[in-house]
Amino acid sequence: MKITILSTFDTFGGASIAAFRLNKALNDNGLDSKMIVQDKKGKAPNVETIATNWFLKKVALARFAFDRYQFAFYEKSKAVRFIFSQAKIGIDVSQNTLIKKSDIIHLHWINFGFLSLDAIQKLIETQKPIVWTLHDMWLFTGGCHYSRDCTQYQQSCGNCSEFLKKPSPTDLSNQVWQAKQKLLQNANISVVACSQWLAEKAKTSALLKGKKIVSIPNPIDTSLFKPTEKPIAQQHFHLDPTKRYILFAAAKISDVRKGFAYFKEALEILKKEYSVDNKAVELIIFGQTQASDFENLPFKVNALGKLSDLATISFAYSAASVFVISSLEDNLPNTIMESLACGTPVVGFETGGIPEMIEHQQNGYLAPFKSAEGLAKGIFWTLYQADYESLCENARKKVLSTYAEEVVAQQYQALYESL
Repeated sequence: MKITILSTFDTFGGASIAAFRLNKALNDNGLDSKMIVQDKKGKAPNVETIATNWFLKKVALARFAFDRYQFAFYEKSKAVRFIFSQAKIGIDVSQNTLIKKSDIIHLHWINFGFLSLDAIQKLIETQKPIVWTLHDMWLFTGGCHYSRDCTQYQQSCGNCSEFLKKPSPTDLSNQVWQAKQKLLQNANISVVACSQWLAEKAKTSALLKGKKIVSIPNPIDTSLFKPTEKPIAQQHFHLDPTKRYILFAAAKISDVRKGFAYFKEALEILKKEYSVDNKAVELIIFGQTQASDFENLPFKVNALGKLSDLATISFAYSAASVFVISSLEDNLPNTIMESLACGTPVVGFETGGIPEMIEHQQNGYLAPFKSAEGLAKGIFWTLYQADYESLCENARKKVLSTYAEEVVAQQYQALYESL
């Protein structure tokens, strides 16, 4: 059985990293899987890019730029520029050799100028079974990646005041929704959601009515993301092993969806109301940051910058006493999975797919949504009140039983064979 995975990137962004990890998991467990991407960042031999030379790379960049430029005429503000996609710009890959040879076409996150709705129609016309793994809500909305509190996708999108500056019954969201309805109504597509939360959202959508929808999580390499004794991991970053460390990580700290403001407020509460000594506790932060992100934080920041080496990332999780994720919208965050795999408990909001990963007071702590007080309470409980060794053991066990490569690969193999 030959599988071809399509993703805009291979190792850039959570969705693409998840697709890349699945490609590896499938191959490591006896399946023949290859990837086609628009923009290849890594060096894996079974990942093929459509931008095979400098000219095609420029063309791919132009598609991305034009895709975003088109939306700029409709966007409510710059804040939503990268979280709404109309999928009008893309490239036809239906005649690609890998596609022609494949038994299963497996789509992941394909926006930003890689596959347009027309290009996806060409794939449907190959009459090969298509699996589409959802990493956000885009497939069943009128263009937004996450709908926030809006539920219009359950009937028909339009009047989109969240993302468009001129909402109307026939606005861009309605146009995209209508185009998707035409695309999907007779398509041989089976839908996979990485979390049960997203699967339930998909099942309520009008666009996916009648489609096969299942929940299969993303995989992780548990031989790479594994516990390292904290003093050893801390030594790697020249940290003081007598202190406790709170970790925060995000691809871009300033992304409002990552909720850094709530994390900052929780730290202030931790210092003032819980009297946590800022000489005994420090922060570890990695991701794309700038100096202004750390202004007025009540604890010393050890900024690691943007990390790409997976072994170094694994050390960062192991060096931490607790990982805090304050995301306001998220599906099945890779960061939580990575932290748990390294035996480090996680504190996060009870939203999206996060409650499926964090088992309250078993491998971490679930705080009420948007409650900085809840985050602070969870951090304090984890650091000073919990049976910490049990938390760490349970964290690792959760990953081994649910997210290990062989576990996830078997679920996908069963789905492929059923098609």
